[in-house]
Amino acid sequence: MRAKITSQGVLIPKDWFADATEVEIRREEGRVVIVALNDPIFSLGTHPVKTGVTDASENLDEHLYS
Repeated sequence: MRAKITSQGVLIPKDWFADATEVEIRREEGRVVIVALNDPIFSLGTHPVKTGVTDASENLDEHLYS
């Protein structure tokens, strides 16, 4: 892919970054390196565990400490 450099810089398609929430941009030996980063906090709760407890989020302390 080639892209024109405008006065605002270069536009990179969002779909190249999948689910990344942030990127790291650095210069290395005459190259620009862009690394997609995912903050692990955004993946919390995406794969819940089934335990048979139906009120775990409402009575968390009771289930943790009893």
